[in-house]
Amino acid sequence: MRILLLHPNYHSGGAEIAGNWPPAWAAYIAGALKSAGFTDLRFIDAMTNDLSDDALRDILRAERPDIIGSTAITPSIYKAERLLKIAREEHPGALTVLGGVHATFMYGQVLAEAPWIDVIVRGEGEGIIVDLARAVAAGNFAATRHDIRGIAFREAGKVVATEAAPTVKDLDALAPDWSILDWDRYRYIPLGTRVAIPNMARGCPFTCSFCSQWKFWRDYRYRDPSKVVDEIVRLRDEHGVGFFILADEEPTINRKKFVAFCEELIARDVGLLWGINTRVTDILRDEALLPLYRRAGLIHVSLGTEAAAQMKLDRFNKETTIEQNRKAIALLRAAGIVVEAQFIVGLENETRETLEETYRMARDWAPDLANWSMYTPWPFSDLFRDLADKVEVFDYEKYNFVTPIIRPAAMDRAELLDRVMHNYRRFYMRKAFFSYPWAGSGARRRYLLGCLKAFMKSGFERKFYDLGRVGYWGPQSKRKVDFHFDGARSKAGAEQVEWRTMHDNKRHPSKAPSPAEPPP
Repeated sequence: MRILLLHPNYHSGGAEIAGNWPPAWAAYIAGALKSAGFTDLRFIDAMTNDLSDDALRDILRAERPDIIGSTAITPSIYKAERLLKIAREEHPGALTVLGGVHATFMYGQVLAEAPWIDVIVRGEGEGIIVDLARAVAAGNFAATRHDIRGIAFREAGKVVATEAAPTVKDLDALAPDWSILDWDRYRYIPLGTRVAIPNMARGCPFTCSFCSQWKFWRDYRYRDPSKVVDEIVRLRDEHGVGFFILADEEPTINRKKFVAFCEELIARDVGLLWGINTRVTDILRDEALLPLYRRAGLIHVSLGTEAAAQMKLDRFNKETTIEQNRKAIALLRAAGIVVEAQFIVGLENETRETLEETYRMARDWAPDLANWSMYTPWPFSDLFRDLADKVEVFDYEKYNFVTPIIRPAAMDRAELLDRVMHNYRRFYMRKAFFSYPWAGSGARRRYLLGCLKAFMKSGFERKFYDLGRVGYWGPQSKRKVDFHFDGARSKAGAEQVEWRTMHDNKRHPSKAPSPAEPPP
């Protein structure tokens, strides 16, 4: 039985300015299928290879698949739907399958607008896709689909969602097949090397109101640190990976496990630089351990500082303060770790003054890198419901952190974009002339200069923040900016969205796990 896995061709000028990221989902799904005996499998990365519809159609035409699967986050949903439509046109007898975060919660709307999709996989897909493949191989999928947990499909004009599948409890039992990726295509521009995104944990015990991770992964699970290092060593030795970023939302939550991971990297002299995203409170908690983290190769920490105004932090359920943000940044820099501050901007109460405040705080806190992300209300998040009367754009392709989805009351979207670019220009011009060239010697300085190179490259190519596509060339062009919103896209009905999760029963109050007693 032949199986094709397809990654949709979506670009936004966000995180991809640092390079091409390997689609880990494909390796995990392929590994699960091959472990179950389904070895006739091919992966096509339309995004990294920037495949047009015609080029993709030509590739598909030469195949004879029985199952064609894809994935989608919210901004890539229309590309994924289009991709599977082409697949259906070329292979009407194949089963078309879509998974990922967006489809998991929005399956009602997706099946209504893309009837050529046969099955939605809801949640973690490794076990579900194997059950689907076995049913197709046995020729009885139509008769047994009600018995397959974790899927949704149409039947007699209605959407049917089966019982939710359990989460994968033993993450170490998963065997991702990294060999299906063309590794020379996945390069990290700041270091000019191949990059991987291994996974150490799934889930998050925190319930930030704007986030989807805690909803999608449901319960928090952690791998054996030594097995994670085994995987990183294989990625280094077998696929030439020279840098990695842990895919976890907050890999430091379980301090004991994270310390064991770092100690294992040091003991085995793995010799790779790497990065993480994490919480300010974890850095404060681990002040004495930061030198250990740096010896293990940790070079880049992206902090969810999120907002300059405490009011915004409280609204996001961040459970941090402005002063904590400042101190965490100082601690990381003192440890020789490059620190990136993340600011969320573009809510309905944004003004020129609040945007200026984020810049002043970026100057005051002195992070090495700063990133201003447009607030993007995932259509299945709690904050989306809270902001229901203020969301005017339902073109999910623009839900990409670089397009202003919410229109502030005090400014229009073009001015919001212009002021954010004003912050970027001032911040990185100062860094380029007065900071990076004198940032010491060794790995930290090389890394910062590499980051500057990535910024300059994306800016020259007009890819950064999707500026070329929207027509922004500076303050003089802001009145001509066009975000190209598709006004024909409509809001999903309440019955088309899955709001509930396992976390809902324990959301109030939202408390962080005790450092002394990390979650299991």
